[in-house]
Amino acid sequence: MDFNTDVENSLSVLQAGGLILYPTDTIWGIGCDATNADAVRRIYELKKRPESKSMIVLLADQRDLLQYVASPDLAVFDFLEAATKPTTVIYDGAIGLADNLVGQDGTIAIRIVQETFCKHLIKRFRKPIVSTSANISNEPAPRTFADIPEAIKQQVDYVVQYRQQDAAIAAPSAVVRWERGQVTVIRP
Repeated sequence: MDFNTDVENSLSVLQAGGLILYPTDTIWGIGCDATNADAVRRIYELKKRPESKSMIVLLADQRDLLQYVASPDLAVFDFLEAATKPTTVIYDGAIGLADNLVGQDGTIAIRIVQETFCKHLIKRFRKPIVSTSANISNEPAPRTFADIPEAIKQQVDYVVQYRQQDAAIAAPSAVVRWERGQVTVIRP
């Protein structure tokens, strides 16, 4: 399926500091430029989510991690290669990202995507993109596009058309904390 129009429209919105609703390698997400604090704030407001609850950042390639994590343990790449499902890793030493995305302890949750649309969009954007479930805070995460509340669809600046008809039930990523080679599973 051709998603170039969606990529172009998404890029325009992201570059202007707007919000997109888009398919990821897991569930549908609300996204913005992960380096733009005002755009990040808009997502917190849309989701009615306290800024103390961090969100995930998506990257297109492993090497991009070096731009957003100070001194990452390169053994994490072997761990990710062995993972059997999309896995988000919480790293210490976040750098170059919007301050309101970074945990008070300096951590950041990052997933390196495999999904074609996301990978293409992030590579073209040349910056990380926020990904947070397309729901109001404390409500169930949507498992398909049809499950996304109308209020979310109406309050973002662009809704990606690609994969809206996909009826496969999606699940959130696994989440682990990586500290000096030690892995702590947060969400299996």
